[in-house]
Amino acid sequence: METPSPKTTPPLSHEESLSDVVTIMATLRGPDGCPWDREQTTESLKPYLLEEVYEVLEAIDAKDPLALKEELGDLLLQILFHSQIASEQGQFSYQDVKKDLGDKLIRRHPHVFHHQGNTTPLTSGEVLRQWDQLKQQEKGQNQNMPSVLANVPKTSPALLRAAQVQKRAARVGFDWSTIEPVLQKFKEELDELYAEMANIVDSSDDLQDALTTTKTNPDIEAEFGDVLFSMVNVSRFLHINPEEALRKATNKFIMRFHYVELEATRHGQNLKDYPPEKLDHWWKAAKRQETNSSHLTETTHEPLP
Repeated sequence: METPSPKTTPPLSHEESLSDVVTIMATLRGPDGCPWDREQTTESLKPYLLEEVYEVLEAIDAKDPLALKEELGDLLLQILFHSQIASEQGQFSYQDVKKDLGDKLIRRHPHVFHHQGNTTPLTSGEVLRQWDQLKQQEKGQNQNMPSVLANVPKTSPALLRAAQVQKRAARVGFDWSTIEPVLQKFKEELDELYAEMANIVDSSDDLQDALTTTKTNPDIEAEFGDVLFSMVNVSRFLHINPEEALRKATNKFIMRFHYVELEATRHGQNLKDYPPEKLDHWWKAAKRQETNSSHLTETTHEPLP
């Protein structure tokens, strides 16, 4: 006697899955839904949206596809949340968001969807310029745009915003053609910071007091800001995302510092009880451990002959 095959439910299609998630979100926000979900507003959700973006980045850095899948789902939840709140207020729905995105992708990729009589493939740079031109045309139809920089988000992280501003300006021709003058500009800004620091130190008999004064000195802050801005410009010419570079450098510091903490604990004392020379010795050991681990990984992944 044959054992009947268990019945399986066919997986939901992409559209059905989205519709189902939209329904779930509407239920959570409904009268019999979750009290916490019902209390949320677009303002209260802002920290969670930013948090989910950075958790997606962490999953990408970890090269963990399962974690990335989960974090992308959490990010999608935030989009659904904001769309549901807007729908309740009669502004727009998630379906409107999805449709507008689809229309925009088609509209800003005429070389893919319309060709416009041009069969020659565009380069990535040409595609970006075309995207910006089309975007400016669209914005011009909808509102009076005083500057190509007007729509760079003011709430972006400062390094990322600086990079976005510089890229927008460069796309309309406001840029150097080579990296040499960019590096020279960075050196000039760094020299100006040194000069401003020297002025403050020279005006005080106490070096520590002078350094403390710089914490609230607007000239020092301005010069330091110029150094950072020019450094971002260097990163752009090196094709490095400054936000990513600083985030990875911070993560690297955390790993090395944790190693130093563990060594101090292993030797039975608090970190502050050790002289700087000992801490530096452990710090260098942490760096060597990173180098050895990186070399081992590269060796492991070498192709077989």
